[in-house]
Parts: sequence; structure tokens; C-alpha cells
Amino acid sequence: METRVNILKTAPEAYKAMMGLEKFLASTSLNPIHKELIKIRASQINGCAYCINMHTRDARKMGETEQRIYLLNAWRETQLYTEEEQAILAMTEEITLIQNHLSKATYDNARRLFDEEYIAAIIMMITTINAWNRIAISTEMALD
Repeated sequence: METRVNILKTAPEAYKAMMGLEKFLASTSLNPIHKELIKIRASQINGCAYCINMHTRDARKMGETEQRIYLLNAWRETQLYTEEEQAILAMTEEITLIQNHLSKATYDNARRLFDEEYIAAIIMMITTINAWNRIAISTEMALD
């Protein structure tokens, strides 16, 4: 696979805008493990090898276990994830696969568990990783 257009070099202002989203997300109260679970799960759904590789490595550095990383795509079938993580993973799947919409049940469950600021941060994190996935996949970014 050859690398295509380099967005950073070709459209630095667009890349800067994406990094602005990352800067905003770093300023939120989102738990670092929640961030990585979102990034890994959305990247799995989208089939972005570059992002899966990056974010599983980052999650391990933060202390995430191999078992939880390996079972992430089957999170509903295990008791390894907290109620909050399950709500976040459900939101990640429904927003990533947006043609099915974010269901009322999933959103209401998130409202029960999180305040509006946290929900906004979750939605922005999901949106941002989906954008990064699309950039990495369409430009055929190589694994490091």
C-alpha cells in the first residue's frame, strides 16, 4: 500500500483544525481510558489499522489490559467493562454507524450516567476519531 496525499503537508490548516479538536478533547474531563476505548472501538468498526495500532499501544501505556483490548469488539458478551464503559461503547457504535442513529435508549442511559458536559465530550471524541479514521484510511497511512 502506498501513501497518498499527506494532509499535514498539503492542507496544514485542515490538519491544524483537527488538532484543535484534539486540544479541546485534552481539556475535557473525559477519563483517559474512556478516550482510548472510544478510539479503539470506532477504529475497529471503521477498519483503520493505523488507528487501531496507535490507540491499542496508547491504551497499554495507560495500563489497559490485553484481555480488555482483545475483547473490545465483543464487549456485550463479557463483564470486563463497567456500566459507564458499556454506555460509552454503545454510543461509539451507534454514532460511528450513524445510519442507525444514536438511539433514545442509548442516549437516555448516557444521561443517567453522565452530565451534559461529559456526554458532549464523548460525542466529540467519537466524531473526532471517526474523522481521523477517514483521513488515515483514505490517505492509506502506513503503520509505524
